[in-house]
Amino acid sequence: MKRTITVIAAGAALALGLTACGSGSSSGGSGAAAGDIKLGMSVSTLNNPYFVQLRKGAEDEAKKQGVALTVTDAQNDASQQVNQIQNFASQSMKAIIINPVDSDAAGPAVKAAERSKIPVIAVDRVVNGATVAQTVASDNVAGGKLAAQELAKQMGEKGKVAVLQGVPGTSAARDRGQGFTEGIKAYPDIQVVAQQPADFDRTKGLDVMTNLVQSNPGITGVFAENDEMALGAVKALGAKAGKEVKIVGFDGTPDGLTAIQAGTLNASIAQQPQLLGQQAVQGAIKAAKGEKIEATVAVPVKAVNKDNVAEFAGS
Repeated sequence: MKRTITVIAAGAALALGLTACGSGSSSGGSGAAAGDIKLGMSVSTLNNPYFVQLRKGAEDEAKKQGVALTVTDAQNDASQQVNQIQNFASQSMKAIIINPVDSDAAGPAVKAAERSKIPVIAVDRVVNGATVAQTVASDNVAGGKLAAQELAKQMGEKGKVAVLQGVPGTSAARDRGQGFTEGIKAYPDIQVVAQQPADFDRTKGLDVMTNLVQSNPGITGVFAENDEMALGAVKALGAKAGKEVKIVGFDGTPDGLTAIQAGTLNASIAQQPQLLGQQAVQGAIKAAKGEKIEATVAVPVKAVNKDNVAEFAGS
C-alpha cells in the first residue's frame, strides 16, 4: 500500500500518453509521512545503461523509504520532458526529480513547479535559469581533468587526440569538455585535432569516430565524454582500439568495465549512477517534508583502468 513504484519506459509512455504517467500511484493523503509522499522523476533517456542504473538507484531507495515514485523517459526530447514536469505538477507530486535533457530548456518548467511550491531536485545535470532545491551530481569538471591525465598517461604524454562530445546543451557534456580541455593543456606534446558531438550514443560514436579517423589518420588518442560513445569508437577503430589508439571514456558502465578488462578501452572515469539516484530520492523526500537540505551533493568520481578495474567490475 505504501510502497508503490510506477515506472513508465519509452514504449509505455508513448502508448499511454504522458498524462498517464502517475496512474499507478495509489498512496493518498497529504501528510508528511513517507507513505503519503508521491515523487515524480523524469529521466533524459532510458536508452542508455548509465541512466537505467540511475533509475534503479532511485527505485530501490523509494521502495526502501516506502514512497511512491513515478519514473518517465523523456527520450532525449526536451519538449517532452517539459510536458512530463508539467504533468507531475498537475498530479500534485510532493517533489520532482529531473535529469535534464537540456539544462537551459528545463528552466521554465522547473520555475513553474517552484510557483506551485513543488521542490525540484536536479540529478546528474544542472538546471539553468531556475532555482532547484538540490543538485545531486558528480564533479564533471574534475572528472574531465582526470580523463585528460589518464589519457596523457596512456599515450606517453604525446600524440594527437580526438574528442567525442555529448549532447550539446547538457551540463555534463559542457563540464566534462571544459575539464578535459583544461587538463590536457598540461601536456604540450598532445594536440587535440578534432572535436565532434556524438550525443552520448554508441551508434553515433561509431559513425563519428569512423569519419574522424578518415579525416585525421594520425589520431593516437580518444576522449569520449561517456562510455557509450567510447564503445562506438572501439568498434570503429577495430584492432587499433586500446593499442595504437588509446581510448578513455566516462561513466564506468558495466560494458565499459568489460571493455577495460578486454583491453580495448584503456580507462573510464567512473561515476556512481545508482548512488546518484539514491541520493536524489533522499533529497526529494526531505524537501517534500519541508526539511532543510544542502544545495549541492557531490558524488565522487575515480579513474578506472586495467590496474584497478577488478574493484569496480564486481560492484
